[in-house]
Amino acid sequence: MYFPYFVAYMTIGFGVSLSVFFWALNRGQFRDQRRARFLPLEGAPAAVPAKLSRKGLIETWGLFALACCGLAGSVAVIIFALTHAR
Repeated sequence: MYFPYFVAYMTIGFGVSLSVFFWALNRGQFRDQRRARFLPLEGAPAAVPAKLSRKGLIETWGLFALACCGLAGSVAVIIFALTHAR
């Protein structure tokens, strides 16, 4: 009875996850893996973080909106399952 909703929910989640992964891959998030393992050992931060550009702010808010939509979808599926349980 809930199988089509579950499949749709999982397909949408998988699609969003793949799109975020490929976005991070294109932005260069996974380029320097050898340096990443030594980052916790550094004593002081290398530089003061720069302010985000307008594009960076839009991307940040877009990712925040995607996370909120995912959370809202999860809550909606749980509420639907609880209210339509027999």
